[in-house]
Amino acid sequence: MVQTLFGGPEKKAGLFERLKKAVASTKAQLVERLDEITTGKHTVDRAVLDELEATLIQADLGVKTTKEIIEHLREKIDRRELREARELRPAIEREILGALERAAAQAGTPRLPPAGQPEVIFVVGVNGVGKTTSIAKLANFYLQQGRRPLLAAADTFRAAANEQLEIWARRLGIEIVGQKSGADPAAVIFDALAAAKKRHDDPVIVDTAGRLHTKYNLMAELEKMIRIAGREVAGAPHQVLLVIDSTTGQNGLQQARQFTERAGTTGIILTKLDGTAKGGVTVAIARELGLPIRFVGVGEKVDDLLPFDPREFVESLFEG
Repeated sequence: MVQTLFGGPEKKAGLFERLKKAVASTKAQLVERLDEITTGKHTVDRAVLDELEATLIQADLGVKTTKEIIEHLREKIDRRELREARELRPAIEREILGALERAAAQAGTPRLPPAGQPEVIFVVGVNGVGKTTSIAKLANFYLQQGRRPLLAAADTFRAAANEQLEIWARRLGIEIVGQKSGADPAAVIFDALAAAKKRHDDPVIVDTAGRLHTKYNLMAELEKMIRIAGREVAGAPHQVLLVIDSTTGQNGLQQARQFTERAGTTGIILTKLDGTAKGGVTVAIARELGLPIRFVGVGEKVDDLLPFDPREFVESLFEG
């Protein structure tokens, strides 16, 4: 199961500082710009709201999400619950936190496998988003929890993908199951789950071919892999994590929509959060699709994958 950043006080403080650094560019684009808009203003007039709307869109919250937030603010103004410009910052903070928390609550906790069976996690996404590296980081996360992850190299179309995954498996000291290039990915799933049940490995993390969400034949193949997993372990896959590159912006939202429809995405791994000023796409994904962010990538090292907590994310943006 996904944990939050909370551990001991020292661990929490260290992870929170890393998260703050990762969202620094987004904070400059969103929160610092918000402060510039409201500085010296007393009332919230149309000009202030227009500037705020442009700022939210530039931070990649998306047009639909932005318009919903602005409409909520207008309603508060009409009810005289929001009167002064200085009240805008905490109001926006509440809107963003609410969207992220609702998505997390709606998704709930990941499904659990039957006792004695491995948890099965499918990792999906298009090419170039950092999927293979994210799988290695995810395996390391579970290793740190004292579990025995096993990697299933089901991307049989790219030999380089399997080679990269094998390198990571050796570095981490964990098992990997794969087949020759061009093999049936569903056969890899079958073999990996059989091995995991025999060796008591858990979880099984499945690397899938980086496929465009518009390639329906490849998406159909993914659906076949999901059926095989469910036949071998009840309820599998227990998580389907979609890897999205933060820097792709609203295109990432479209990817999430397509993968959710065809593969039953249950959560998001958001990569390269430290390299973009448009981390607002997290809010768009949560608000429009009801999908929770499960992990965020904040660097290139194997431990640079942080479990996502909505309140800590928002605090890291608006603190100070």
